[in-house]
Amino acid sequence: MSLIAFELSMPRNNSWNGRWSGDAECFAIVRNIRAKKSIPELTSYGYNFGDGWFARVDVREVSAAEARRLRKASKGFCGYNWMIDSIIWHGEIRTN
Repeated sequence: MSLIAFELSMPRNNSWNGRWSGDAECFAIVRNIRAKKSIPELTSYGYNFGDGWFARVDVREVSAAEARRLRKASKGFCGYNWMIDSIIWHGEIRTN
């Protein structure tokens, strides 16, 4: 079993001041992945919304202690949980 952390950020956005309101927050989900074939590549994945916004999901393996810290600090995943599922199932972020 592997503890895999998915961390969301918005490095490019189309806001008036160039900042995302969640810049200072932690948006992370940790999943216990048992099947070796389901473990995604430990890297960063990007998704361009096409309107000036770009999401990045960083994927890394974490220890049990780090998983607890992330779960406690996290503010959720802003409704983008589908990105995690897409990374696990398809190896990339895609909408279909």
